[in-house]
Amino acid sequence: MAAVCDVEVDVNGEETFFIHKNIISSYCGKIRNLFDKSKGVTRNLKIILHDFPGGPGSFELVTRFCYNNGKIVINPYNAHRLLCAAHYLEMNETISGSLNLLEQTKKSIEEIKFWSWPELLSALKNSLDLVPAESSSQIHEKCLDSVVARLVFTSETSPSCPSSSSPESSGLRLSTDSKSTESLRSGFLRSSWWFEDLANILTPSLVKQLVKSIVLYKFDHGVSSRFLFYYQKSRFFDATPNEKLEILETVIDCLSLLDQTSVSCKNLFGILRVALNVNVKKIHRNILERMIGSQLDQSTLDNLLVPSPHGSNYLYDVNLVLQFVKHFLTARSGPGVPISEFTKVAGLIDSYVAEVAPDPRLKPCIFLALVKALPESARDSYDDIYHAINIYLQVHTGLSDEEKTSIFNSLDYTKLSSESCNHLTQNAKFPPRYAALALKGQQLKLENLFRGMDVQKRFVLPPHELVATETKNDEMREQVVIYAEQVVPYEAKEDIVSENEKMKAHLEGMQWRVVELEKVCRKMQTQMSKLLKSKSSRQTSAKSLPRLCS
Repeated sequence: MAAVCDVEVDVNGEETFFIHKNIISSYCGKIRNLFDKSKGVTRNLKIILHDFPGGPGSFELVTRFCYNNGKIVINPYNAHRLLCAAHYLEMNETISGSLNLLEQTKKSIEEIKFWSWPELLSALKNSLDLVPAESSSQIHEKCLDSVVARLVFTSETSPSCPSSSSPESSGLRLSTDSKSTESLRSGFLRSSWWFEDLANILTPSLVKQLVKSIVLYKFDHGVSSRFLFYYQKSRFFDATPNEKLEILETVIDCLSLLDQTSVSCKNLFGILRVALNVNVKKIHRNILERMIGSQLDQSTLDNLLVPSPHGSNYLYDVNLVLQFVKHFLTARSGPGVPISEFTKVAGLIDSYVAEVAPDPRLKPCIFLALVKALPESARDSYDDIYHAINIYLQVHTGLSDEEKTSIFNSLDYTKLSSESCNHLTQNAKFPPRYAALALKGQQLKLENLFRGMDVQKRFVLPPHELVATETKNDEMREQVVIYAEQVVPYEAKEDIVSENEKMKAHLEGMQWRVVELEKVCRKMQTQMSKLLKSKSSRQTSAKSLPRLCS
């Protein structure tokens, strides 16, 4: 035994191998260098290898290579081990004209595109057991590139997979039709067949590499985002707090690399709620807030009702919603943004304001910040804001005059409906001058309505007279003239206190006139509709008559 095995090799303190000095040194440059440094010592030779990649299992593969005259079967299940071991032991010298172990393993790994899916997964999984090294990272990169290429090929050959253009629809919002349901479910399963395979293998660092490869190969971002959400949920079950933090921050970083239109807003809110519980770094929270804010028009009221942070005085995290609005406005700052997106967000924020208004701990400055978060042009109506302010004033009875004035001034009284206007005139919490502004707004609305009436150039209505052009409807003329005579501009009074009684009487008169004018307007619109139908029928019947003479 001593004549054949004259060297003792300790691998990572886990196992000891007895090998022949000349055989091992002829293939391993690192061990040969150690022998050269210890010339003269011929007995009790011992080598201790620390952090050897793959441990005793990999070293056993190396000894088989050495004892078999530089030959070994290299396959997807051992290529990664042999490559890292060859790097570690410096097995890069050609012996007897045959390729060294390093060259053989590199050549084998170049054939990775021909490996099967299970072989790829096995190579990826086994490589994770290796000590982090340059050679190990090379294998990871090659495996991940091959994985993504395989996914791209699969998606291209599976036309039934759902498109990623609508991330919410990809969550299996199935039709009631059974065939459609079966088709969508099949498409969803085809697009997500690989989720579990990779989620069980990949570490957070490898997930980052995977997503970078996905972006490079232009793989479906919608499917990729769903994988990231799946990865976070599946890996959270048995993860430690530190592992959860790493997983979550990795998922947030990866989501930010994808096209934001392909990322589900609903799932982003789910990630946000988890992130608030594990206290992610501020930079990752900002990334998440920016992603949510950029598609705030896809959110719902339930999404926004996030509980306030521990130690805060108010019920919901209002500052978080203000950040969402800020990022939404930044993302929509360019030209060509559909007004419908602003209108939708305005309705959402108005509902949120009404929801948080009853909170007795909500400060006036924060409440006002919510009301003024969006530009005035985003709202067609201020009815919801008015009702929210009314609730806020009922709950917060100790506001100063300055705070009340700021709240009153936040309303655009010209954008109140007649119902809200009528309510405001009887609302004791609002000073009379604001009721006057509301009625003045209603009066201007009606004036603009009549001024703008131009039904196919049938008549034109200047501010105080009616000029008929193509109709002899005396009743309509009389009603509009009456309206014109009733419109009396209201001049604001500077001294509200001294003329309070006059103001109330004037308001009552204006309120009555507004109601009467609305009735006139509705009646006129009905008559106009009848005129249009009558003229249309006459034209149709005339065209249908035969030509008796040419």
